[in-house]
Amino acid sequence: MKHLLLVPGAVLALAAARPALPTTAAELPTVRQAQFKKDTFNLRQYGAVADGQTLNTSAFQKAIAACAANGGGTVQVPAGLWLTGPIVLQNNVNLHLANGALVQFTPDRTQYPLVKTTWEGEEAIRSQAPISGVDLQNIAITGNGTFDGNGDVWRPVKKSKLNESEWKKLVASGGVLNDKKDYWYPSASSLKGNLLASSGQKRKSLNPADFDDIRDYLRPNMLSLTRCKQILLEDFTIQNSPAWTIHPLLCEDITLRRVTAKNPWYGQNTDALDLESCRNGVVESCTFDVGDDGICIKSGRDEEGRKRGVPTENFVFRNCRVYHAHGGFVIGSEMSGGARNLFVKDCSFMGTDVGLRFKTARGRGGVVENIYVDGVAMNNIAGQAILFDMYYAAKDPVPLAGESTAPPVIEAQPLGEGTPQFKGFYIKNVVCKGAETGILVRGLPEMSIKDINLENITLESQKGMLCQEAENIRLKNVTLLSTETKPVLEVQNSKNISFDNLRYASGADLLLRVTGDRSQGIKLVNTNTKLAKKDVELGQKVGKKAVVVAAK
Repeated sequence: MKHLLLVPGAVLALAAARPALPTTAAELPTVRQAQFKKDTFNLRQYGAVADGQTLNTSAFQKAIAACAANGGGTVQVPAGLWLTGPIVLQNNVNLHLANGALVQFTPDRTQYPLVKTTWEGEEAIRSQAPISGVDLQNIAITGNGTFDGNGDVWRPVKKSKLNESEWKKLVASGGVLNDKKDYWYPSASSLKGNLLASSGQKRKSLNPADFDDIRDYLRPNMLSLTRCKQILLEDFTIQNSPAWTIHPLLCEDITLRRVTAKNPWYGQNTDALDLESCRNGVVESCTFDVGDDGICIKSGRDEEGRKRGVPTENFVFRNCRVYHAHGGFVIGSEMSGGARNLFVKDCSFMGTDVGLRFKTARGRGGVVENIYVDGVAMNNIAGQAILFDMYYAAKDPVPLAGESTAPPVIEAQPLGEGTPQFKGFYIKNVVCKGAETGILVRGLPEMSIKDINLENITLESQKGMLCQEAENIRLKNVTLLSTETKPVLEVQNSKNISFDNLRYASGADLLLRVTGDRSQGIKLVNTNTKLAKKDVELGQKVGKKAVVVAAK
């Protein structure tokens, strides 16, 4: 895939025209399904013991190898508590957890060797994933059992995330504290690695031996699949992950159905699902309750992601539930390879920090386009119900006590290959009861967020809408029931913004404020402006013709 190169004064487009983008999920490619022989290989037959004490790593690998050598089939994990080290999948194998099966990954971190892999979109050395597969075809994990990643022995914890009793219990369990005594680490090795990272001392080596002194810092993703095809993940529960929970990278034809991912709400980096540079898939009827993003779309970070140049594309997400998470459905921020042709249908987000969360930053590059959302129900959203943010600062979406909530001052920078693009979002039939902000759109002065369509939406929130550095934003039949109404709508340095049949709380102090010398083409039509004490307020640098009001 060739990249879009942005240069000052000109835009050099793709050399060849792209095929037409799908406009319905039915136009996406068919997802090829995994299929398996009927042969079954019982884990017990390979020496496994379900006593919670015996390390069954060898038994798992023997059973999987025997199944693969026979042309495939099912490796049956019976009911019981199975302690194990890393499990490595093979071609044509369905790893099936029976009802009552609990696969517990050992807390002994030395059982997870350092390996070359990726972390947050870039090549890296990390500890081996508890479950992994590389360059495989026709694989599955199924059944109603549970995987537990023993993530508590890997993850650092902020004191502010726990109450006093929880903090005292954690400190008494072992581990070490930082100098300020406000951060707990599982070991001195974990502390050392985190301190090096926070000081910007990144080790560029890809030799595992160079990381022995900070190995405990290098938390693994729990289920890691790389360059695999025809994947089925169905019915199981996966919990207590050291880092990201389910991470397909450069995979094709993925079916994820009725999977539950659970992590502590304070667990850092414990995203439920991260689809990175993957194509063709269905994610349906899943339940996620985690400490970071819920459903997350990625495609690599900065220069490495652009060089890879593989977008995440052609996915349908339907009938999924997300409880605690930083975001319900998320794109970014590592989206340098782009994302397109994504369809979200009939999902619910309950108690997430943000509902629909689209984030990127300067330096990423990449194009996110052709995103469809139809049917989202949300309640108790701590931050924004709908967020488009090209100024992502890698901070928690809900500020802690004492942190600044003021919007950043954004100055224009030259266009380049690291300039990201958001365009072509179609969002309709969304309801949110309770959020800090209904809608936040924040582009960059050099690259506005473009072509956003919001229709048939009702949002109950503290603040209404802030639209900053945006272009061609259309709201139709949108209700913003905000308690803060000074104003309900704020538009800054944006153009061609349309509010059609907007509804809001009667008695609002100010309906619309427009600021910025680049604001123009703001339309407020088919709206009863008389319900507000004042309809429009213009900033000093805004031309009088920048806003057109056509009241009912």
